[in-house]
Amino acid sequence: MNKALDEAKDIFISMGFKILDGPEVELADYNFTKLNIAENHPSRDRSDTFYVTDDEEVLLRTQTSPMQIRAMEAIGQPPIRILAPGRVYRKDEVDATHSPMFHQVEGMVIDKNVTMADLKGTLNAVMEQLFGKGTVTRFRPHHFPFTEPSCEMDVQCHKCGGVGCPTCKGEGWIELLGAGMIHPRVLEMSGIDPNEYSGWAFGIGLELSLIHISETTR
Repeated sequence: MNKALDEAKDIFISMGFKILDGPEVELADYNFTKLNIAENHPSRDRSDTFYVTDDEEVLLRTQTSPMQIRAMEAIGQPPIRILAPGRVYRKDEVDATHSPMFHQVEGMVIDKNVTMADLKGTLNAVMEQLFGKGTVTRFRPHHFPFTEPSCEMDVQCHKCGGVGCPTCKGEGWIELLGAGMIHPRVLEMSGIDPNEYSGWAFGIGLELSLIHISETTR
């Protein structure tokens, strides 16, 4: 895992990203509220989240996305380019595809005139460096509370070339990450004018996405 993470970090550092680390014991305000996640969202349930305090104000972070907020507050006005890897925690039963503790990498860019084309171009360039030239990707519409529009990015299976095989469960594609344009409310809640600036963000799981796909290309 460390080898895959170090390789990804080197690529983003070469693109001008700053690596940030953040707390694993997090405030609900950063993990949910300032990411535009509603009070009644299922991810806030005790059945999904490890709360540290009875008032549900302190928890073990469920994602690395709080680093979006912490970066905006710490750095202030854009341009901002950050990559935030780290451990996250969810109340999942241990099986082949789930664990109560796993690793994520969060990436974010904020500047003037940032578009979805910048997001797609950057991620495609990164995937070619990680998995080899000619790597085929696709972007599918999705929904995340903190991005609008949102998407999921898939990589074409290197084993079967998109035909379908056991590695990709017959789909021809392997789901890689979630991404999208940062929701204007998220920018606004962190003190950045959404009328002047825009940005994109993505989150990728290391164990079940980045490492799994890396293994299929070797």
